[in-house]
Amino acid sequence: MVYVTGDTHGDPKRLSSRGLRKLKKGDTLIICGDFGYIWNGDEAEAKLLKKWGKKKYTVAFLDGAHENFDRLESYPLVDWHGGTARQINENLFHLQRGEIYEIDGRTFFVMGGSEAPEREFRKQAGTWWEQEMPSEAEMRRACERLVAADNTVDFVITHEPSGKAGGRLLGRDRRLNGVHVFLSVLEDVVTFRHWYFGALHIDRAVSRNHTAVFQEVLPVEPPTRHSKK
Repeated sequence: MVYVTGDTHGDPKRLSSRGLRKLKKGDTLIICGDFGYIWNGDEAEAKLLKKWGKKKYTVAFLDGAHENFDRLESYPLVDWHGGTARQINENLFHLQRGEIYEIDGRTFFVMGGSEAPEREFRKQAGTWWEQEMPSEAEMRRACERLVAADNTVDFVITHEPSGKAGGRLLGRDRRLNGVHVFLSVLEDVVTFRHWYFGALHIDRAVSRNHTAVFQEVLPVEPPTRHSKK
């Protein structure tokens, strides 16, 4: 079975979250961005990564805005469930933007990336990477993957919500960035069963097939038919 949860931000407590106790060998946990355990490369971080990699289930994460992208890109690319992913250790993988993975007979379109509003502050602190924002090439590749799949997948997993889904939660005055706009365009053309995202740090059903996830660990349970909205 596949489960999803929200941003972990390198928090050691998330490793022992009560919601993880239901996962079994053969299951997959997808973390919707801002994984955060790959940051400074110190000994404490290495121990946490080893613990994630030793879970009896597979752990796969999207990137968000608060990642050390130079370190993420140092890990090798491997073939993983019909796409490519960076293998961090034995059982831990970084999912790549625009890929479509097939897990347990279901297809998952994945799009990490964000545009942090505190960019200027983080530039001064040396903790900002330009790779946080999806490049034109990554967005083009995502569109090509979707077209090849007839613009139909079972699940969409992103860090940011589309502008439409985010607006339902935070109102029309919410500042939109390029990721929101791109995801809103995809939302208009892609047929999917359910869409999960993590950036808003809340656990809430936004609509019949859009869910914001943070602390909860949710099983992926498809509705009975595909829907666009």
